[in-house]
Formats: sequence, structure tokens, C-alpha cells
Amino acid sequence: MARFIFITGGVVSSLGKGLMAASLAALLQARGFKVRIRKFDPYLNVDPGTMSPYQHGEVYVTDDGAETDLDLGHYERFTGVSARQADNITSGRIYRDIIAKERRGDYLGATVQVIPHVTDAIKEFARADTDDLDFVLCEIGGTVGDIEGLPFIEALRQLHNELDRDQTCFVHVTLVPYIAAAGELKTKPTQHSVRELTGLGIQPDILLCRCEKPLPNNERAKIAQFCNVRKEAVIPALDASSIYAVPLQYHAEGLDQEVLHHFGLTAALPDMHGWEDIVDRFQNPEGEVTIGVVGKYVGLPDAYKSLNEALVHGGMANRVKVNIKWIDAELFEAGDGDIVSNLEPMHGILVPGGFGVRGSEGKIASVRFARERKVPFLGICLGMQMACVEGARNTAGITGAGSTEFGETSEPVVGIITEWMSPEGLQKRGADTDMGGTMRLGAYEAKLAGNSHVSAIYGGATSISERHRHRYEVNGAYRDALEKGGLVFSGMSPDGLLPEIVERPDHPWFVGVQFHPELKSRPFDPHPLFAGFIAAALDQSRLV
Repeated sequence: MARFIFITGGVVSSLGKGLMAASLAALLQARGFKVRIRKFDPYLNVDPGTMSPYQHGEVYVTDDGAETDLDLGHYERFTGVSARQADNITSGRIYRDIIAKERRGDYLGATVQVIPHVTDAIKEFARADTDDLDFVLCEIGGTVGDIEGLPFIEALRQLHNELDRDQTCFVHVTLVPYIAAAGELKTKPTQHSVRELTGLGIQPDILLCRCEKPLPNNERAKIAQFCNVRKEAVIPALDASSIYAVPLQYHAEGLDQEVLHHFGLTAALPDMHGWEDIVDRFQNPEGEVTIGVVGKYVGLPDAYKSLNEALVHGGMANRVKVNIKWIDAELFEAGDGDIVSNLEPMHGILVPGGFGVRGSEGKIASVRFARERKVPFLGICLGMQMACVEGARNTAGITGAGSTEFGETSEPVVGIITEWMSPEGLQKRGADTDMGGTMRLGAYEAKLAGNSHVSAIYGGATSISERHRHRYEVNGAYRDALEKGGLVFSGMSPDGLLPEIVERPDHPWFVGVQFHPELKSRPFDPHPLFAGFIAAALDQSRLV
């Protein structure tokens, strides 16, 4: 029998509900329970696939090709449980499906309403495929009181009444701000947030109180009294030195024990040695490297959330601190004048994925700098494509090389992909296809050349599976010319048509990949490309 933990937030956004859900799931998992986490997003987009990273952060892609909220990355990194399309739902998807049913006549002439049709769809999503689980954690996006979130809160209220009373638990994440002028923590915002939630028919069972100062016992007692919960169920959540310290912190404050108490369960204490080792590696490095990330969304760190974490994991694997310098690719658009001052101090250069022409020439210039100066280089998705364009222009003699993504070009080294083989069969796309959900998405296999650098990085593997999200591909017709210029195609799709990995054997560490390895990196299992990249950067740091 699956037990449901519903996680809501109040007062303000960005309190860390996703991190809280991931941490609690990790703690329950460490106690021997089987868990899965789901995210309910109230916005009307079908998914975040067409949203600007500045609006919603990165788009996290699952093995089965879903474009999802970045919180699913936290879920995977903390639990190791691969997320699926069925683990993220939006209002847009719910309304789209309901309207499609209405147009088909599935409702037999009934008036389609928020209650019961929308709320029933939300409940169906929450309960789907949960028979083999001990706990299902459901995070509700936004804050209590948001008009778009009301159908979700109502659906949870109904679900609580429909299930056995010992089968649900409501955890409310709220803010206890510190007023410096008064020198006090204020509980009133939490009281108002809980009152708002109870007014919608839900009484929280546990309160997770975000605060920047320790929460005194008398304040915990005050919150418990006014919010109608046990004092032990008021859990302080202070800022942590690292997100990977959060599970240890929540366990020390008794969050997992309080959840088990609510359900009347007992379980062995969790083994936290793995988390302690991760935090120790983060807090006590034996060296440090600086990585320059040359991108176009560098103004918002969440736009590269998984990339940031994968670099941290690479540092953990090598027990070094990774200093990330976010560099706007447009700095280099006017020429090479700023490149030396910005990139010369770097021990490694990474060009990440992205879309559109803005910053493309700056990325190409960064690739050239890394190639000529023998600085370790990792290109991801668009970064690989720019490495191919740079190689075509400067080592293969194709001076007009470009990408059709940026406009017409006489030498389309990179072009739109019109058809490819997927697990579901042949996929076809055109330039006028809808933007959303039409890219090459999800896990695809790649075959590695046996004597390649990248095969050694993957431990001698000849076949790998990695997640993709892109609409353009390197044009295989240019393979011979590029390889004569020193850029070797060391990974290809199983049919040999789509380039997946390029490398330069004459360079200490130069790899470009069409996929997104950062999406599969975990603190307990750093992705080999990032572990290898940081190791190469560490070697570079010893040379300067």
C-alpha cells in the first residue's frame, strides 16, 4: 500500500520544496523504503520545453523523453530513481487532455468543470502506477493561495478523504523570517500561511520552517500551538553549506522520524555514511580548479542547474573544489580582445547547450582558444556543434562553415535533423514543426570507437546510453573533411548516421558530445565525462 506525502509551500516561492522532497525521499530510502517523487506544476504550459530558461530554469529531460521541471533533477540526484514522463504534470497537460476528450464526446454531453473533471485527472495522476511503492511524495508547485494552484489543493483534499486516514501526510514548507531591526524571528507569516491552507480544507501535519537563524524552543511551541500541530512536527530548516548537507540536517532535526511517527511506522535508523562522505568531499577538498562555462544564459544559475551539479560531482570524484566562472559568450562576439583575459586563467573550458544565434560566435572563439592553447575542453550539445564548426573553419579549410540554425549558410556543417530512428520507430520532423516536444528527446544509444579517448573515459565501453534534447545535428557529410582536420568522430548512432561524440587525439583533453551527460550525473555516481574533465583540469592547474 503506497502512502502519500503531499508537499506544499507558503508565504513566498523559492523556499526549497523540491530540495526538501528530494531530501525526505532520500532519508526514507535510506531506511529501506521504496520511494518515488512527483511534481505538480500549476502553470498552463504543457511542459517547460518552450519556456525561456530565464522564466523557469533548465528543462530536465528524462530517459523516456519528457521535458520536465528542474526539480526532477534533484529527485534523481538524491534518490538515484530515474524520473519518467508520469512524474511531472502541468495544468496545461491536464486541460489539453480534458478538452481533447470533450471534443471526442467522451463526457457524453456532460458539462466539463474543474470539479470533478480537473480534480479527478489530478488524483488519477497522483495514484497512477504506485502499487509497488511504499511512499509517493507529491510536490505542489507555487505557493498556497495562487489562483492557478487551487484545483491541485482541492484534488489533494479530496484524495485525503478518499484514502485511508493513515495513508496521507501533509508537509507544509513555510518561512520564518528574521527581522534584523527587531532582532527576532517572526512566526506570523507561517501562521497566516497555515490559516490559508486550512481555509482550503487541508490541515498540515508537519511544518518545515525555513529560517536563517536557529528556531528557539519557545518559537517552535508557539508555531505548534497556533498552527495545530505537535511541537515535534515543527521542523527548523536552516540554510546549509551545500545542498548535499540537507538530508543530514533534516535527519538531525527529526524530519524522517516525524513522518514515520505520523504513519505509525517503525524502521531502522538510516545509514548516513554515504551522505557524510559526500559532504566531507565537498567541504574538505585537497585542491581546486577553475572552469570557465561560456554560455548565453549565465545570468541565471538555474538555467544550468544540472550542469553546475555535474561539475560539483566531478570535483567530488577528484576530491577538489570546482570554482565555476560563468562567462557570457557575447563578450567574445566582437573579436578575440577579451578572450585571453577571461579564459587564460581557466583550467578547463566548457561550452554548454543552448538555442539560437546569440553568442554563437563567442562560443566558437572559445573552442578555438581551448584547442590552440591545449586547455581541457568539453562541449555539450550546441557546444559540440560549435566545436565542429570551429574545426571546419580553422583546421579543415571550410571557411564558410556554419549552422542552418543561425540562418542560410553555404557550408551547413550543422543542420536541422529531419528524420531519425527512436525506440518508437522512425521519427520525422520539418522546419515548420511545432516547437514543443518535437526535438530528439530522451535516451539514445551511441556506439564508441574501441581505441578512442572517450571509450577509455567510459571504462572501455563500446556502447552507451545518454539523454538528448536538440533539433539540429552535425552533418555527417562533412565527417571526412573534419577528420582530416584532426577532429575524430569517436561516437555514432547505432545506424552510423548521426554523430554523437567528437574528440581531438592531438589534444590533452578535447571532447564534444551531442547529448547532455549532466542529466545522468549523481553525487554517489559522478558522470565519467565530468570526472575525467575535472581530472584533466587538475592536471592543467599543475602546469600553470
